[in-house]
Amino acid sequence: MLCKLFGIVHIEIAEDITTDTFLLASETWDLKGIPENPTAWLYTVAKNKTTDYFKRNRIVEEKIIPTLKHNQKPFEETDVDLSAKNITDSQLQMIFAICNPVIPPEAQIGLALRILCGFGIDEIAEAFLTNKETINKRLFRAKEKLRTENIKIELPNESEINKRLETVLTTLYLLYNEGYHSGTRNTQLRKELCLEAMRLNYFLIENDATNKPAVNALMALMCFHSSRFDARTNQTGEAILYEEQNKDLWDEDLIEKGNYFLIESAKGQEISKYHLEASIAYWHSTKIENPAKWESILQLYNQLLQIEYSPITALNRTYALSKVHGKEKAIQEALKLDLKENHFYHSLLGNLYTNIDNNKAIIHFKMALTLAKSNSDKLTIENHLRKLN
Repeated sequence: MLCKLFGIVHIEIAEDITTDTFLLASETWDLKGIPENPTAWLYTVAKNKTTDYFKRNRIVEEKIIPTLKHNQKPFEETDVDLSAKNITDSQLQMIFAICNPVIPPEAQIGLALRILCGFGIDEIAEAFLTNKETINKRLFRAKEKLRTENIKIELPNESEINKRLETVLTTLYLLYNEGYHSGTRNTQLRKELCLEAMRLNYFLIENDATNKPAVNALMALMCFHSSRFDARTNQTGEAILYEEQNKDLWDEDLIEKGNYFLIESAKGQEISKYHLEASIAYWHSTKIENPAKWESILQLYNQLLQIEYSPITALNRTYALSKVHGKEKAIQEALKLDLKENHFYHSLLGNLYTNIDNNKAIIHFKMALTLAKSNSDKLTIENHLRKLN
């Protein structure tokens, strides 16, 4: 919202005011306790800091304005609009400003995760399977490009929305996945990131210009996955495998909402990867276990791989394959993927080899243990090893 007020060329000013606001909160709340309405406190302080900044704008004009190569009107003291509508609109407009074709798609996603969603550099590097240095350089170049092009924070026209929507959805998809299975934190599930992704996605659904079938399909996917939150981990944070989950803990309201958004997504003429993944998640959210369920999931995975091939998707497919055609067939398919540096690959092979060749199962679980990053993943793998031993 502050960045919209200052313009994206002065994004550092908005970031500085935001940082100062949270710094003051950490200092004040530690001494006086958390206020009754923390959100209102933060926005009020941010508003006051922005007003103070405009009062000192002569210094800013002297030091910043002359360095700009394009014409810029001087900052003028203005009222900061903190209405719920402006805050919502600003966030929706900001993500489309970041997901602009003047910067490469990977940079768009990384910048959106960093600025709008609050991802750390480590988390973005994990999402892109690269290192921190690469991400830092990528984000710096992207911000510089947005500055030089003087990109406006506004909702683009319909044709531009269609061009940028895929990147926006990819960003929200990555955000949700980081929460659903965190690879960089010592926790199996980060609900706050999942809820943030759902909240941002709902902005798209609420706006007529962005309420597209793929948006509804992604929302359905998120609802179905979220419905099993309480059943996915035990009290110590250890992951519970799908077949061992207590289905009574599944959230029926979220499953119902998932069904609603999945039906809404069928109103278009195209099938996106989100439609297929949402359909897979739908079957995973059904409590009835029969061959038709896993056959349907397997066929959906086959379609998904044709639309967009991914080694991880192919790996997930092998689990459905084991349910339909047996573990031996699934092992053959999994070995072809040869994802030796991925702990999910070794964990899956450990599960598939269990009770077929327990020695090989132990080898793969031990390899998975060395590759796993989070404590929750390690606890799960260690539990499998204890059972085998």
